[in-house]
Amino acid sequence: MSERIGVMVCGHGSRSKAAVGEFARAAEGLRAHFPEWPVEYGYLEFANPVIRDGLDKLREQGCTRILAVPGMLFAAGHAKNDIPSVLNTYQARHGVRIDYGRELAVDAKMIRAAGDRIQEALTLANAEHGPLANDEICLVVIGRGASDPDANSNVAKIARMLWEGMGFGWCETGYSGVTFPLVEPCLEHVAKLGYKRVVVFPYFLFTGILIDRIYGFTREVAARHPAIQFVEAPYLNDHPLVIETFADRVREILEGSNLMNCSLCKYRAQVLGFEHEVGTAQESHHHHVEGKGASAPGSSVEDCTLCDTFCTGACRLVHSHDHAHGHDHDHHHHDHHHPVYPHEKHPHGPLSALKTVKR
Repeated sequence: MSERIGVMVCGHGSRSKAAVGEFARAAEGLRAHFPEWPVEYGYLEFANPVIRDGLDKLREQGCTRILAVPGMLFAAGHAKNDIPSVLNTYQARHGVRIDYGRELAVDAKMIRAAGDRIQEALTLANAEHGPLANDEICLVVIGRGASDPDANSNVAKIARMLWEGMGFGWCETGYSGVTFPLVEPCLEHVAKLGYKRVVVFPYFLFTGILIDRIYGFTREVAARHPAIQFVEAPYLNDHPLVIETFADRVREILEGSNLMNCSLCKYRAQVLGFEHEVGTAQESHHHHVEGKGASAPGSSVEDCTLCDTFCTGACRLVHSHDHAHGHDHDHHHHDHHHPVYPHEKHPHGPLSALKTVKR
């Protein structure tokens, strides 16, 4: 029997209907790149279809080999643990071959897409407030933030590439959660640098409550510093170069070039401050809540935050965590099985955002 290939895009999911819609449009955009193959998508939680449903659709269309890619910018816990665990479990149950690709990562196309979004904001600001040279402007790049320092460092690298590539006067990097500095302390620091214009760019794929919070904090800090012009740049969304990068990640699987840089992976190497996580179990933290709370109209809740061609956890203990429970898991605790982030009490980190939980 001849091999039939299908493509699967694996997302996290969100209760924000707009975010789920944007992800779906981006995943569907891949179909133009692979007209000969069926393309499906699914989510870990909060939205339907879940990943398992998307895989079922591909099998129903006769696919015997599935090329799965994480719909994520960087490889932190969701890309390294949760998605591979779901795929491993499905592969074992149904006997279909699943090859797992890498995240979008630091890529020239992604940097160009980010540059386009920033330039959109600069063009509007120059038209409304008068032109300024880029070296008179401070850029602030805001990443999602994770408990994985390697993923966080990639945001800083993206920021540096944009800073140097576009010639900004200064650049700072902040994060929306988990790590530090968070948005508000980052912007307050920037306000002391003496720049008349500050461009705040969320390096995010899609909308959601975190995007709302980033822009919300930007406006709060702007109100406290009326002499500074704060410009809100749009996030990446379905920029054509983002879709092209997704397509590249799928092709890499077939070309055999689907290799992640594992040298600073906290599960493989003793990364400073995270030594206790080397070799921890690879498992999904979302199997109890797949599809629950999916896409409630008008609601929005914060999204929680590969070693080889298919991450089998060769550097770790693989544990599918597929078992029955005699207790209820209808409520979702995001500290379930998550390792403790060593700097959770940092003055500019996660706990400093508690006062904003009800925003």
